Amino acid sequence: MMNHRKKEGDGQTPVKQKKSGIQQLFDESVTSTYEDVVAIIEAKIEMLKIEMTEKVALASAGVVLGVILIIGAGYFITTFALLAGELLGHPFLGYLLVSFIFLSCFLFFTKIRPLLLKNLIRKILLSIHDYTK
Repeated sequence: MMNHRKKEGDGQTPVKQKKSGIQQLFDESVTSTYEDVVAIIEAKIEMLKIEMTEKVALASAGVVLGVILIIGAGYFITTFALLAGELLGHPFLGYLLVSFIFLSCFLFFTKIRPLLLKNLIRKILLSIHDYTK
């Protein structure tokens, strides 16, 4: 029987070839580029998380301030109605006067000048973001 030596790389064990200068430089360049792209994507995701947190915090603060404003306005309106009722001699007249003022505002903004309120709100929102027309 003949002694056969197994050749390196005939399927049993993979042989790693040493890479030459250009091939090694290319592999390192591709690897570092991939790692850089992954790092940039991770940084962008973190920035997006921070921006979203800021927007949620701003919206939450707006909701809390809105609730406080509504409660304060309710107390102010009630106080004004009680004062007007005291001055007119009957408490119900003060509430009637305040109700009449609110109904007049509603009719003004719905029937007489319906675009006025929309344009006013649009100008306020645009001025917040420094957009000018």
